[in-house]
Amino acid sequence: MSTHSTTLPISSSTRATHALAKSLRPHQWVKNALLFGGLIFSQQMFDPLAVAFSVQAFLLFSLAASSIYLFNDLNDLEEDRLHPTKKHRPLAAGQISSGAVGTTMLCLATASLVGAALINARFLTVVVLYLLMNVAYSVRLKHVVILDVMIIALGFVLRAIAGAFAVGVVASPWLVLCTLTLALVVGFGKRRNELCVLQEESSNHRSCLEGYSTHFLDLMMTISAGAAVVTYALYTMSDLTAERFGSRALVLTTPFVIYGIFRYLYLIRMKAEGGDPSRLFVKDLPILINGVLWLLACAFCVYGPTEWMPW
Repeated sequence: MSTHSTTLPISSSTRATHALAKSLRPHQWVKNALLFGGLIFSQQMFDPLAVAFSVQAFLLFSLAASSIYLFNDLNDLEEDRLHPTKKHRPLAAGQISSGAVGTTMLCLATASLVGAALINARFLTVVVLYLLMNVAYSVRLKHVVILDVMIIALGFVLRAIAGAFAVGVVASPWLVLCTLTLALVVGFGKRRNELCVLQEESSNHRSCLEGYSTHFLDLMMTISAGAAVVTYALYTMSDLTAERFGSRALVLTTPFVIYGIFRYLYLIRMKAEGGDPSRLFVKDLPILINGVLWLLACAFCVYGPTEWMPW
């Protein structure tokens, strides 16, 4: 008796669902981990209600971000079809319809706004600003040299502020400055990677790349990296920080920040990586380990007994 195996065909609806889920870019949600900064540094990490609000805020911001990714796919459809890697995105590859993407985009944006309103008005305001800013970026501002990277960086700043608002505290100016300078390093690094990968075709895929050069972007990354290190160091040593946490021990976390920035610059300059920072930060083992150690060190300095602190 002969045996043979049969495979069940995958329905077109299942393939479309998988393609739509991929278009949401769930791997990019790692950026929204910034929202937990407000929870950790407000010393509410062991407050169940605050944790619940932070998790809810993370999920709502992820929905808002995914709606923007879908908007980008619709807005950049023709350019994506000519891009060496973006042409494989589900919409550009013809795996899903524009109608399905548009409907999902509206549903996600609406859900994020309704959910944000249930947290508090300030959090809702930040989500609205995030959506409007990114729509403006997709339609026009991404074509403006320097401002395009500034908008990307401000997106990270809004995430940090939203995390503070979600747990009922006001975002520290230091949080804004540290987040902004670090995000500028990542933003300019992303542009440098695009310039190197696309080369002569760069301006055809992203018009603002015509106004950049690797030398200029290296200079911008250097300035932003230096500003990020200095800003974070000043934050850890400020009187306000010492008063809030009962010691100046947070300065001990500075080496982790310095290493993380140096490692990122190394990967950008020496390994030509960084086109997708979200994947890079979870794929690169040294950066991943360094991030975990930084979090543990911060938790010890913020929540540990002050009598053990060196200062």
